[in-house]
Amino acid sequence: MSKVAVLGKTTKADLPKELFGEPFHHSLVDEAARADLASRRQGSASTLTRGEVAMTGAKAWRQKGTGRARVGALSSPSRFGGGVAFGPKPRHYTVKVNRKARRKALRSAFSTHAERDSVALLDAGAFATPSTKAAADALGKWGAKRSTLVVLAPEDVGAAKSFRNIPRVQVAEVSAVGVADVIGAASLVVSEGALATLQERLG
Repeated sequence: MSKVAVLGKTTKADLPKELFGEPFHHSLVDEAARADLASRRQGSASTLTRGEVAMTGAKAWRQKGTGRARVGALSSPSRFGGGVAFGPKPRHYTVKVNRKARRKALRSAFSTHAERDSVALLDAGAFATPSTKAAADALGKWGAKRSTLVVLAPEDVGAAKSFRNIPRVQVAEVSAVGVADVIGAASLVVSEGALATLQERLG
């Protein structure tokens, strides 16, 4: 595997094969990405049924003798102000994906960036003093394509502050990054601390 750039340094480094050498598994990546996106849905949409709307339960008018069609409660979904038929109710959208399958899908997503030469490492120590200009210059010098995902360790506070205000750059903590984030980014930047965590988690 070819060497990749290290932002904040003039040297290059090798990517760990166990993390960036996984063949692409389309079905696993698709399943894991859908699960990631579904888990982010609030599922709080709620509508009132005909039994829940604030309306009288009395019959609108008598059954016979008016010359009009017979009618029951005004809360019927077919009437203005009535309840909603088959409307949404609070629910969760969580989809279970096996742990091994999710890990394999995440390795596959990382490996796709390695194949495309769209991944770089980050020396977070070089951004101990936050500087958005320095971060933007580093991305420009590397030739990052936007959108860019920057994966950082919890202790990379200075780097997070440096990259978070750059347009079309998403900063994510390594524990929260998912397949949908990785596969949806045009470029990927991983800090050295986050890389060590990923190796322990996915290796």
